Amino acid sequence: MSKISAAITAVGGYVPETKLTNFDLEKMVDTNDEWIRTRTGIEERRILKEPGKGSSDMAVPAIQEILKKKKLQATDIDCIICATVTPDMVFPATANIIADKLGATNAWGFDLSAACSGFLFALTTGASLIESGRYKKVIVVGVDKMSAIIDYTDRSTCIIFGDGAGAVLLEANTEELGIRDSILRSDGSGAKYLHMKAGGSVKPATVETVLAKEHFAYQEGQAVFKFAVKGMADVSAEIMERNNLTAADIAWLVPHQANLRIIDATANRMGLDKEKVMINIQRYGNTTAATIPLCLWEWEDRLNKGDNIVLSAFGGGFTWGAILLKWAY
Repeated sequence: MSKISAAITAVGGYVPETKLTNFDLEKMVDTNDEWIRTRTGIEERRILKEPGKGSSDMAVPAIQEILKKKKLQATDIDCIICATVTPDMVFPATANIIADKLGATNAWGFDLSAACSGFLFALTTGASLIESGRYKKVIVVGVDKMSAIIDYTDRSTCIIFGDGAGAVLLEANTEELGIRDSILRSDGSGAKYLHMKAGGSVKPATVETVLAKEHFAYQEGQAVFKFAVKGMADVSAEIMERNNLTAADIAWLVPHQANLRIIDATANRMGLDKEKVMINIQRYGNTTAATIPLCLWEWEDRLNKGDNIVLSAFGGGFTWGAILLKWAY
């Protein structure tokens, strides 16, 4: 019997209509378009502005696109794994809310929190469910409404982040296509450089924490940049070496869209030309767990069956990793 691997068989994406450009930010905080573009590569980002809307409201249309492409019913889904750091609420899991809004009454699900590496961690977890043979159709969705936790008077963070969702369907494959290898890492000592100060069990919300703006993302940019450049580049090179692949063997690098300089450093370490690197940071900014699946969504018609693709990310926590997959369709 052929070994079962987990393959991505469809992708879907969603970004809100509202655009927040660098020129808009110039009116809100002490920054300018040229400064943002040269340091990050970002020109605009999408913002979910409608009142009462959260991460689940972006995840649902992304998954519905998959169902439409595959001619599936929501009841065909076995499991939904939602990678996010901006859940609709602390509990229940956003995955459960997504399932309810979809009508996925046969699905169980859970949220996974690994910041910008969340999609990679969730994809590896979902793959193990498929490989076990117990589940046939697993949805992995990366979604974040970062605008909900960003202080738009803090120019070190507000220029970077946007909102969006990207999802994939995982199904069994016996042709040696799909997810071939993964290297995932975490280091909690990095928490001090990128975190949210209040709102958890250590420092619950109070009037004082709200007034002190401690419910927004806090980042020490230079420290995070240094760790991210090394982490993403090292792990991407490692997964190539471990699988005896050269740059010529790689069809695409799908990097987390945090900063153009980090993406360039990763591609250079892998020996890849820029033509093999998916980049949409200029349009969407850093959508955290959604960046990688949004790239797959936008490049779907340029992917060919059997393509070797490396997914790579670095996020708060610290978390980082790389996945090697062979495109299945």
